[in-house]
Amino acid sequence: MTKIDTSDFSRKVDKVLSAYRKMPNEIAAIAVEFSKERFREQAWLDVTKESWKPRKQRRKGGKNKSQTLLVNKGTLKRSIRKVLANENTIIIGTNVKYAQIQNDGGVIRESVHIKDFERKAYTRLRQGRKETVRAHKVSSHNRQMNIRIPARPFLGVSYTLERRIYQHITASFMRALK
Repeated sequence: MTKIDTSDFSRKVDKVLSAYRKMPNEIAAIAVEFSKERFREQAWLDVTKESWKPRKQRRKGGKNKSQTLLVNKGTLKRSIRKVLANENTIIIGTNVKYAQIQNDGGVIRESVHIKDFERKAYTRLRQGRKETVRAHKVSSHNRQMNIRIPARPFLGVSYTLERRIYQHITASFMRALK
């Protein structure tokens, strides 16, 4: 009877199992990094790159204000994280309440209550002549908002992301089998 040495085979099986167990967290990290890249590139990347619609007006505040789309303080970008990662499901997401409308686009129709406030005196040009407006009080009132938000996707299914994940999985298992 011939003895077969199975130590090399069992070592490779252990490495493959170890790679398999680590895979969900590694895939989630790849997906989170891909979403954060969307903020840096200001474009969605599927098969081709689709730039986000630009801002209509520059942000006020001078040199200190970021002109990067969807990034003022970085709250939305920093909030993207792994929600769930197991062998069957990998979910990345955010808990920021305005993330969905920024990602998908849409219209905000809402009535907003404005508190009373004091308006400072200022000068303005009206019909080619200079006009001074005195300081005055503005009464509280309701204003109807009707704002259209363009879609600027940063989370979702992407061909490029799927390719990166596929390449990572292939490379991980090839390393485990060497």
